[in-house]
Amino acid sequence: MPWPSCKLEYIKLKKWLKDRGFEDSNLRPAQFWDTGRGLMTTKALQAGDLIISLPQKCLLTTGTVLSSCLGEYIMKWKPPVSPLIALCTFLIAEKHAGEKSLWKPYLDVLPKTYTCPVCLEHDVVSLLPEPLRKKAQEQRTTVHELYMSSKAFFSSLQPLFAENTGTIFNYSALEWAWCTINTRTIYMKHSQRECFSLEPDVYALAPYLDLLNHSPNVQVKAAFNEQTRSYEIWTNSQHKKYEEVFICYGPHDNQRLLLEYGFVAIDNPHSSVYVSSDTLLQYFPPLDKQRKAKLSILKDHDFLENLTFGWDGPSWRLLTALKLLSLGADEFTCWRRTLLGDVISARNEQQTLNIAAKICHFLIEETQHVLLQISQLKRSKENLKNHLALVEALRLEDLKILQKSAEILCNLNMATA
Repeated sequence: MPWPSCKLEYIKLKKWLKDRGFEDSNLRPAQFWDTGRGLMTTKALQAGDLIISLPQKCLLTTGTVLSSCLGEYIMKWKPPVSPLIALCTFLIAEKHAGEKSLWKPYLDVLPKTYTCPVCLEHDVVSLLPEPLRKKAQEQRTTVHELYMSSKAFFSSLQPLFAENTGTIFNYSALEWAWCTINTRTIYMKHSQRECFSLEPDVYALAPYLDLLNHSPNVQVKAAFNEQTRSYEIWTNSQHKKYEEVFICYGPHDNQRLLLEYGFVAIDNPHSSVYVSSDTLLQYFPPLDKQRKAKLSILKDHDFLENLTFGWDGPSWRLLTALKLLSLGADEFTCWRRTLLGDVISARNEQQTLNIAAKICHFLIEETQHVLLQISQLKRSKENLKNHLALVEALRLEDLKILQKSAEILCNLNMATA
């Protein structure tokens, strides 16, 4: 049973939203033992019920930013800033305004810190599996470049502040604002404005609504309703009274959830473990005369990426890549048939399953090794405990998937032997 959150900050947020036309819904903030802060329903919900309807006045968009004191500075800045930078600037400025901010009740319930890869220590990032590790480094570069390219614009805002803009709009402030937008915005298309760069203006922050947590097992319908001028979410599933209400951010695997939102979903049906092309090639003789040609074919037909193990075993893409690499010298001319999924020979099928099993066992050992490193680090680096727990959760899910895949491959091998 969840316990309702009667914190003063939520009471103030509800009052603030009411003043902006939000009719109280059947949702209440609550603490849940497994998901933390979320929203519970105070009545039973049926499929097709409206969960929440948030008036346009409550949404924070680039329109909000332009009608603030930042508007005239954005209008005259060349080259134009992106919609994303406009929103980041507004969040930092409002947070700095403190008590004077009209958005204070919303800012007070936003997380103070985030767990997106950009916020993780280098030691923690190095424990992430590929390709997430590479994407985490790219995310850090993106935010850093965004900061560097926006410094001159931030300086132009000096007339608005008594304090130095370099102190207010520092890197950690931008990182916090970027994470707030990246993890919490809803998709809402706005018409292109000349004062912004050509990057799509598709963001809206939705106070209260953004307390809804993600579950891969629910379906909802969410969109801005032009008639009611409100952003609405409708449920496609039933909920008992006092249950947590979830929405689905999309059919994302855990690597994508961690990258974009800073969490992992336990028993996520969309999750998979990726096999890098380097790992793949470890299991094929370097002296195979057709090795180069095989690699070239796999590359040309995009079969060297998105090779995975899932809850149902090795993916079709992974098996196809392995089949092609396992073609004997006398079978090589059949490579097109391999890509179409044809059976070339019993030997080829058997070798494919054997190598898939070897790769799976290699990844199990690698994952167990990383889990051991994590448990040792958790003891020695108290300050990284939360970040390490997140990577541990991801790696434990990977381990479950790989163990399931190993079991499936073992059964397939027995069946074909």
